[in-house]
Amino acid sequence: MRILIIEFISLDGVVQAPGGPDEDTDGGFSHGGWSHPFFDETVGGGFNEALTNADALLFGRRTWQTMAAAWPERAGDPFADRMNAIPKHVVSATLGDDELTWNNTTRIPGAEAVARIRELRETAGGDLVVMGSATLARTLLSEGLVDELRLLIEPVLLGGGKSIFPDDGGLRTLELVASETSGTGVHVTTYRPVAAE
Repeated sequence: MRILIIEFISLDGVVQAPGGPDEDTDGGFSHGGWSHPFFDETVGGGFNEALTNADALLFGRRTWQTMAAAWPERAGDPFADRMNAIPKHVVSATLGDDELTWNNTTRIPGAEAVARIRELRETAGGDLVVMGSATLARTLLSEGLVDELRLLIEPVLLGGGKSIFPDDGGLRTLELVASETSGTGVHVTTYRPVAAE
C-alpha cells in the first residue's frame, strides 16, 4: 500500500484544527475552523479523490475520535458512507478495543506503531490515507514512510500551531507532481519524495 497524507495547511505551515473551533485548542490555539472560508469544489475534490483511491484510512487517536464522532451521523451522503465503510486504523496507546465504536476500526498500539505501519505499507493494495493526525503525519515523514504528500495550502497565516513537518534537521527533497489553484485561492499540491541517489 502507498501511504498518502492529505492536509489542510496554512501558508505558515499550521495544520491544527481546520474543522472547528473546539477541534483542538492545545497551546491556546484559537483559530479552529480556519479552513471553512476556502472550501470549494476543487478543495473537496482533492479529498474525494484521496478517499476514492483509498483501501484504508490511518489516524492518530485525537483525529480518529473527532472523525468517529462526526461521520456516522452523516450516513446517506456518499462521502460519509465511504468514510464509514472503509477499513480504518487508529494509532493509540490509550484507546481500548471496546472504545472502537466507529465501523471497521482496528487499533494499532502506540508502542508498535512504526513497525505495524511499515507492515501495512508492504502489503498489496491501494492507498493508506492519513487525514489530519499531525503527530502521526510528522512521525511518518520523519521515518520516510510517506509515498505522497497532498497539501491544500490555504491563503491564511495563523501565527503558530501544530505542524506535520519534522524538526529533526533532516533534509528531505520532494518533487511537485500536480498543482491546481481553487477559486478561493487554495493551492492544491501533490508532492512525492525524491529517491536518494
